[in-house]
Amino acid sequence: MKKIIVIAAAICLNMATFAQKIVVKGSDTVLPLSQKIAENYMKKNSGQNITVIGGGSGVGIAALMDGTTDIAMSSRSLKMDERMKLQDAGKAIKEVTIAKDALSVIVNPNNKVSKLTREQIEGIYTGKIKNWKEVGGDDMQIVVYARETSSGTYEFMKTNVMNNKNYASSVLNMPATGAIIQSVGQTKGAIGYVGLAYLTKEVKDVAVSYDKGKTFVIASLENAKNKTYPIVRPLFYFYPSSKEKAVKPFLDFVLSPQGQKIVDEVGYISLK
Repeated sequence: MKKIIVIAAAICLNMATFAQKIVVKGSDTVLPLSQKIAENYMKKNSGQNITVIGGGSGVGIAALMDGTTDIAMSSRSLKMDERMKLQDAGKAIKEVTIAKDALSVIVNPNNKVSKLTREQIEGIYTGKIKNWKEVGGDDMQIVVYARETSSGTYEFMKTNVMNNKNYASSVLNMPATGAIIQSVGQTKGAIGYVGLAYLTKEVKDVAVSYDKGKTFVIASLENAKNKTYPIVRPLFYFYPSSKEKAVKPFLDFVLSPQGQKIVDEVGYISLK
């Protein structure tokens, strides 16, 4: 009997040795995609445990620095100061582009404004434009929502849409993308921005022009893939080189035809 117990314990210990637990943390934009891919990966690979946690790109990158995540999800590139901190900490980091995402500018469905130029969006977020009548809408104050400062989407919006201008102090920073959807859906004068995969009927997607109003294009998978929609960005996984052996099977699955098919199904833009 004792021999059987010892053998059973050895088998359990051996299984535990081969079981992989990977923590993926960071961008709320990448969160739904990572959750779906992890779910499919675990179904195909028994004994694999992938834990996916949101919080923002900055949160994920900070977790890389303190060793509390194996993979950081990010909707932006690493900042120079982050690269320096990681380098100073002796952490060699690798970057993988896993998908692309279109950033949608959204308003309340009752707002008659259905298109905005890049310059108008910049004006709204910098506080230069404060009333919807200034951009063809009703005489109504604009209530501006953005992600919090640790968000990669916050940074991308500032860099690529606002031409590196600062957000107005009146902008309301929200802790998660879902909170922006809810707030814009409930506030008639509101405007916000979210990843394409988050779009719901609670909000209205606005057509955007990057050629000073000559052509306006709505955010969609088709328009993002044919490159007519202008606000498209890569989505990243960052991981320490020291963890490459542990995370590579999962990364290979993400980049495989099956993984990239999930990318499209969830509402993101596959790499191929």
